[in-house]
Amino acid sequence: MSEQLPSGGIELSPDEIEALQARWSSCWTPSEVAQQLAGISTPWYVAAGWALDLFRGRQTRAHGDIEIAIPAASFPEIRYRFPGHVFDATGSGRIWEDVTPEVLAAVHQTWLRDPDTGNYLLDVFREPHDGDTWICRRDERIRLPYSDIILRTQDGIPYLAPELVLLFKAKHVRGKDQSDFDATVPHMTLAQRETLTELLARVHPGHPWSAGL
Repeated sequence: MSEQLPSGGIELSPDEIEALQARWSSCWTPSEVAQQLAGISTPWYVAAGWALDLFRGRQTRAHGDIEIAIPAASFPEIRYRFPGHVFDATGSGRIWEDVTPEVLAAVHQTWLRDPDTGNYLLDVFREPHDGDTWICRRDERIRLPYSDIILRTQDGIPYLAPELVLLFKAKHVRGKDQSDFDATVPHMTLAQRETLTELLARVHPGHPWSAGL
């Protein structure tokens, strides 16, 4: 993805960014997303906080939105699944409505909007990849087959492996991120904890979470 943002878009003030949260009040659950994407050929997975709840087997906290991730090149397949809806892109405090290919090439985060209500239903991350190999957008040296990073619930909902979810959460460590770390680590296998330790050392050297692993 290009680091230079495209022209246009709407610059959002902090108050406007906060107000957007209300437009996520009717976002889907992981089960509803899985129903929408049933039978799709591209790999996809639930990401972020919801992924950790799927890993632990129950919802442990409220979620303000729901994020999934897909290979960037597969976005058209996702887009065609939602006729009558609109995709907006967001990044660096800006939002581009009814996203164009130019914007898609520059940012990775895309919000599915119901044009009738203005509400957002789903956040789609378009991730870098090399064919069937996932590339970590925080460190492109980290490359793994999709088959290694996607786990599934008993009813088949795909979600990102917890060690990778926590790697992304380690960048900012907001209150909910710390809570997610504390609640998730006891459920992780030794191999998962060792992998997270190695990834933190590479991406965030000296991170305080390493001591808790």
